[in-house]
Amino acid sequence: MQTNKIAGKIMTTLEAFHGSRPAMDADNILIVRGMSRKYSNLENMDTILSDLFKYMGAKPYDMFSKEGGNIIGIMDERIRENVSIQTETDVAGIQRLKESLEAMNCHVDYALGVLNDMGIFIVTWIEKGGIGPRFVEVVVASVE
Repeated sequence: MQTNKIAGKIMTTLEAFHGSRPAMDADNILIVRGMSRKYSNLENMDTILSDLFKYMGAKPYDMFSKEGGNIIGIMDERIRENVSIQTETDVAGIQRLKESLEAMNCHVDYALGVLNDMGIFIVTWIEKGGIGPRFVEVVVASVE
């Protein structure tokens, strides 16, 4: 239930809770996707995510640091416990995801952190022209 509380708080704060749906809901991981019509400047989303982690008391991690890689690896293990994936864990895949969304003319921001024993990964993207909703995906997983 801790995954639901954390994800719910994030989605509510980003105003992406209404209409959100779980992409994966298991004992040790929750992945939720939603859309936010809340206007935010394209360039300030990284600050919004940083402030959200501060508000929640989560410790942020650099995605490409050793610690960040370990957190992503554990979160990946949680996904693999629930679905069959034939490839190896690849932290650089997040960068490739960002690049592919940017190639489709989207502005992308993401953040990684830990709150108690729960890893949190948030990725959000919006069309660079600001037309349409901001898409939000949140992954909350036990990292113990």
